[in-house]
Amino acid sequence: MPDYRLGEAAEILGVSADTLRRWADGGRLAIDRTEGGQRIIEGSDLARLATELGRYDEPQAFGAQSARNRFPGIVTRVLRDKVMAQVEMQAGPHRVVSLMSCEAADELGLAPGVRALAAVKATNVVIELPAP
Repeated sequence: MPDYRLGEAAEILGVSADTLRRWADGGRLAIDRTEGGQRIIEGSDLARLATELGRYDEPQAFGAQSARNRFPGIVTRVLRDKVMAQVEMQAGPHRVVSLMSCEAADELGLAPGVRALAAVKATNVVIELPAP
């Protein structure tokens, strides 16, 4: 399970480090310290809070890309059976769900708290309007 430095977690959530400190002091978020005294947040706690907040700020770079429908986020849940895995991410205010082989999920090291990018390639996109 990855851990995040306070500044990294603040960037992911789109809040200040001071806000995270206040949330930790108020019991909303658990913050641990390294042996050197640096504040860290467990990835699963960060994923839980990202889901609660419903937002995620895009990191500065994920490398070269050709797909245009790319959603940076944080993995919030991974459900596995013998063959397939259902991976849920919080990408900004959006919940993105992907089905893949367990082998692929394991190779990527997907678990709650892992930063990831959902790239969507679709031939059909359905657009709906709210009821009047």
